[in-house]
Amino acid sequence: MTGMTSSARPLLNRRLAEFGTTVFAEMSALAAATGSINLGQGFPDTDGPEEIREAAVRALRDGRGNQYPPGPGVPELRTAVAAHQQRRYGLSYDPDTEVLVTAGATEAIAAALLGLLEPGDEVVALEPYYDSYAACIAMAGGRRVPVTLRPHDGAFRLDLDELRAAVTDRTRLLLINTPHNPTGTVLTREELTAVAELAVERDLLVITDEVYEHLVYDDAVHIPLATLPGMRERTVTIGSAGKTFSFTGWKVGWITAAPGLVTAVRSAKQFLTYVASGPFQYAVAEALALPESFFTGFRAEMLARRDVLTAGLAKAGFTVFRPAGTYFVTTDIRPLGESDGFAFCRALPERAGVVAIPNAVFYDHRDEGAPFVRFAFCKQIPVLQEAAERLGKLAG
Repeated sequence: MTGMTSSARPLLNRRLAEFGTTVFAEMSALAAATGSINLGQGFPDTDGPEEIREAAVRALRDGRGNQYPPGPGVPELRTAVAAHQQRRYGLSYDPDTEVLVTAGATEAIAAALLGLLEPGDEVVALEPYYDSYAACIAMAGGRRVPVTLRPHDGAFRLDLDELRAAVTDRTRLLLINTPHNPTGTVLTREELTAVAELAVERDLLVITDEVYEHLVYDDAVHIPLATLPGMRERTVTIGSAGKTFSFTGWKVGWITAAPGLVTAVRSAKQFLTYVASGPFQYAVAEALALPESFFTGFRAEMLARRDVLTAGLAKAGFTVFRPAGTYFVTTDIRPLGESDGFAFCRALPERAGVVAIPNAVFYDHRDEGAPFVRFAFCKQIPVLQEAAERLGKLAG
């Protein structure tokens, strides 16, 4: 027996054939092999608040969450999520019927798409998009329809006419991400109002990924889509603890939505992980109740890191799109005499001892993303200063 199938049919489900190994795995392996500074994958290099880590230890010791937690999530966390939405945005959700805890935002996206799509349904998504969006739409049998964000006046902006034109009779939902990864754009009230009006007019569902809600800078303001007229009942809002509290390995996310939407998402979610992250759910409930000083301090810390890296990138010769949100910065490599982000990122560890991600992986229209490269700044300031110094070699 060779262990190989004799069938001519490929082993991998054809819906997933285009995805293969993620570029994050490739670039992280490259970072390890070359001893480079990894500014590719978006995870912090320090843990979040000590009192929240201790809250997880306390839950473990007290036997809270060591066995299966309730399917919708532990009541303490669902209550804390609802209180957070009310306190911050004036959005009122019932913790029992309108909040669902997930294994991070990634599962929330997967479960929402699997639960709400029928094969053949179209999903309009803002391109470039986080890579799991495309894979999850494919797994659900949906068809993705990208609307491309393009550079304009130093930021990536949404063309509202293009968005309207993308909606057809087959469109089931809009998949929106703000603050936006990888571009760092934060959609304005004007843009979000147009999205809301389109959703109401065409009777569309909306999934909105708001995991970077606490990371907005300068004059940008995060406005949850569900706060706009007609959107509360048709929007699935996704949040996560990982990015805000710097415990990405805990995988605690959630959705807030009307009861019917939560039921649909839960119907898919229960057959994915069923439940996850028991003790961490209790810790995140405490994290969401931290005083406002934590959130303002965290934002100020990330702002300082952003400014160190963006200054270094500009000095190295990149065109820098200064992010209004998230902890990523997109750059244009054409001023360096380069135009292929993949080739640039594969060579960068040897050239400068730094790892980044080619934005083209986030595009259906690969040529649109070809000259753009993403760097993460969720690292300690000395690490970012060292990375900036290394990247300075490119300017020489």
